[in-house]
Amino acid sequence: MKKIISILCVLTLIFSVSGQKLDRSIVPSPGPAPEINLGKIESFTLENGLKVFVVENHKLPKVSYSLQLNIDPIMEGDMAGYITIAGDLIGRGTSTRTKQEIDAEIDFIGASLSTFSSGAFGTSLKKHQEKLLTLMSDVVMNADFKQEELEKIKKQMISGLASEKDSPDAIASKVASILLYGKDHPYGEYSSEESIENVTLSKCKEYYTTYFRPNVSYMAVVGDITLEEAKKNVEKYFGEWKKGKVPSYEYKTPKSPSKTQVAFVHKEGLTQSSINITYPIDLKKNNPDVIKATIMNSILGGSGTARLFMNLREGHGYTYGAYSRINSDQLVGSFNASAKVRNEVTDSSLVQFNVELNRIIKEKVSEEDLQDVKSYMTGTFAYSLQNPQTIARFAINTDKYELPSDYYATYLKQISAVTIDDIQEMAKKYIRPNNALILIVGDKEIGKTTAPFSANESVDYYDIDGNVYVEPMMDAPEGVTAESVIENSIKAVYGMTPGKELTKMLGKQKDITINMTASIQGQSLDVVRKQKAPNKFLTEMTMSGMVVQKKVFNGTTGKNSGMRGASDIEGEELEDLKTSSIMFADTKYKELGFKFELLGMEEVEGSNAYKLTVTSPNGKDETHWYNVKSGFQVKSMTIETDDESGESMTIVTTLEDYKSYEGISYPYIVTQSFGPQSLKMEIKSIEVNSKMKDDVFE
Repeated sequence: MKKIISILCVLTLIFSVSGQKLDRSIVPSPGPAPEINLGKIESFTLENGLKVFVVENHKLPKVSYSLQLNIDPIMEGDMAGYITIAGDLIGRGTSTRTKQEIDAEIDFIGASLSTFSSGAFGTSLKKHQEKLLTLMSDVVMNADFKQEELEKIKKQMISGLASEKDSPDAIASKVASILLYGKDHPYGEYSSEESIENVTLSKCKEYYTTYFRPNVSYMAVVGDITLEEAKKNVEKYFGEWKKGKVPSYEYKTPKSPSKTQVAFVHKEGLTQSSINITYPIDLKKNNPDVIKATIMNSILGGSGTARLFMNLREGHGYTYGAYSRINSDQLVGSFNASAKVRNEVTDSSLVQFNVELNRIIKEKVSEEDLQDVKSYMTGTFAYSLQNPQTIARFAINTDKYELPSDYYATYLKQISAVTIDDIQEMAKKYIRPNNALILIVGDKEIGKTTAPFSANESVDYYDIDGNVYVEPMMDAPEGVTAESVIENSIKAVYGMTPGKELTKMLGKQKDITINMTASIQGQSLDVVRKQKAPNKFLTEMTMSGMVVQKKVFNGTTGKNSGMRGASDIEGEELEDLKTSSIMFADTKYKELGFKFELLGMEEVEGSNAYKLTVTSPNGKDETHWYNVKSGFQVKSMTIETDDESGESMTIVTTLEDYKSYEGISYPYIVTQSFGPQSLKMEIKSIEVNSKMKDDVFE
């Protein structure tokens, strides 16, 4: 602190003696940008065509080897997803080692090794690099695909796809790609449950044997190693890797829409609209516009201090964040501006997006805004140079994208040279509010408010797979009522309609325990659900014996506990528990005060289902679907709002595989989707009348 005060005093004295005054209204001129010394980057090429770049860094006794393929995008057809699967399979066993043996050897030396569809990465202490390279070269050159491993990966990917169906971001990304590039373009192709199921082991092997070749590969060697050591190691472990002819492909370059189109993806129950204003641009990696366009976008929407953010969040409070990005790509670049906004301000948000997109085209930015972004980019670039992996990536990019040899060495000079006029030129060239796809994922009820933003003043509706949306709602047959649907559901589950006989049968069941297995993001959990008459309830989720989450209600009070601590259940949640904890509450809806409204029929998983709004006694609405033929409830949807943040989340539950136990039918598979997550639970056992003690619920 004393040192800072001394410096300030000296500065004050200098200005006093010179008689000059500091004009704080003038932005100081930046000094000349330095040329960056990236350090010594060595390179060599093996006889098989493998290009190797070496970056020495002796600060830590570690070495990493990064392999990267340089191949064209590939159309995957009715097996879309097989390339990703193949990349994962490469690391799951070789002709001489099982996956378990590879994992054990890597763990033993404290290293890491991963494979993916476009390469592999391994890192270890220098003293263990021979063992690392033994394993890495083995998986790269001798991968031996196993059917059981393929089935495991398929299951994980299908589980992930199920989660994406309820993620507005995932839906927007997929549908935008389909509409902009088409399903016959590699950037518009997407995986589905069906395409993943179609994937064969032979197709994955075909990708591996065709494309994993040294003559289309780069390797970066970074760390505590010399050029001579790197040459010796790479030649020893990868010199026998056989080169081969690798196919190349050409695709038509997609163009921006000829006029702005509003596309709306209906997702029932969403309280927010996910807005994406997007289109392809011709901006390849070696285009001299890249740095100037990046700076322009940084001012427009690249951060939390950029114009879109300051307008839509700080100025109008429409969203938690609004951003834009401009991407260069060797095939075709893209522009995207996005935000999640409240339903009721979707149209107002689009107005403000247009304000900022047009403003950066028509008005020159200020010198202060430009210098702020330049300073930030200069700082982040300089910081990135601390990582030797960055230097290696620069070397590969220079060769791969045919960049000028001094591109990164003069990067700061290129930033410094950008002018206000350059920014406006980039905006006029790449910002196209009149030639964009405005894609909105939300509830179709607000779709019509967005029509004025389309060139033809109409909205095109699509489903989550990018197909033209067809209104699914149908009228229910004459004579069918909400009450008859509920009554039919009770008969399907309990074998009889409400009445004395049903009451007598259910009265014999004093307690029920249901044990389930569950999976979320590939992790296995155990779930137990207990109920005791008349209204005691417990559900507990554990992983490896540790309680992840527990909810208990003793008939009067409730409590949540688990990894985040314990808390009492209060307010609306407690009122909900008082009703839902009643055993066989679905047979007592009418006397409990529930209200119903029949909305019509919709298709659920290929079969027609009656759609009802069910309103609880405390006024909370849920949507239920009941299969027309079986009568069983097959789906429900509810919207939960966080009391602190005010954010809402739609929870969708599907119920499948009904089986009878002790005269009552239970859905043996229950899947809950909430946000990007999906929890699948399967019943493994049911126990009735176990003489459960009351203290279980305390």
